[in-house]
Amino acid sequence: MIQALSTQNISTPVLSVNLNKVALLRNSRGGVLPDPLQAARVAIDAGCGGITLHPRPDLRHARPQDARAMRALCRNVELNLEGNPYAGAGDRYPGFVPLLLECRPEQATLVPDGDAQLTSDHGWDLVTEAGRLRPLIAQLRDAGMRVSLFMDVDSPDIERAAELGADRIEIYTGPYAHAHAFGDAGAALDACARTAERAHAVGLKVNAGHDLDQHNLGPLLRHVPSISEVSIGHALINDALYDGLDLTVRRYLQAISAAA
Repeated sequence: MIQALSTQNISTPVLSVNLNKVALLRNSRGGVLPDPLQAARVAIDAGCGGITLHPRPDLRHARPQDARAMRALCRNVELNLEGNPYAGAGDRYPGFVPLLLECRPEQATLVPDGDAQLTSDHGWDLVTEAGRLRPLIAQLRDAGMRVSLFMDVDSPDIERAAELGADRIEIYTGPYAHAHAFGDAGAALDACARTAERAHAVGLKVNAGHDLDQHNLGPLLRHVPSISEVSIGHALINDALYDGLDLTVRRYLQAISAAA
């Protein structure tokens, strides 16, 4: 295994709690419960540093009105809205870029999801998409947003993200989480570390997300201590079903602190 990243530019990672699953439960029944906004209040009171939503055009979980409500709530923590910047307007959906320009989150995380995709499972091909992404990134940054691009570990395009004007990349940690579950995460950790080193070398900060949980989060942060933010939703909400949301957020924060 290669050595962990050097300690330059290291600070305690921000925990951004993804509340899509709360919205999904609400939508499955109709009505307003469970309330993603109340879940956000609990997570913020427990100490998280950010709230993440991924409002998709099919409205199956987080919806535009959720993003607007979170914008009003998130004054002392960061709001991160993620989605496909090519997603256009539809019934009750204004299009992802127009929604970003309306809500002005602190961070816009751009992902290459298709409309019918269950969850994010691959990063950008920045050679193919450079021409379309460059002006969109510039537009969002001009509007005051930090822009992060969802990228595969060991992608050949990491450096190109900086050339396109992005501020950060978010490492897709699904493969690492899968390897950790099967007890052989060394190579995957090394790949994450290489990717972060390459990103930092061209001035990009590094976020991480997808399938992170209380078991695999610590090893990742110890091996890649320069990660600036982790976005966690599915596993965190699963844990909260048994232990409560407040306690679960605090346990994730403890895992982050212990790794630091």
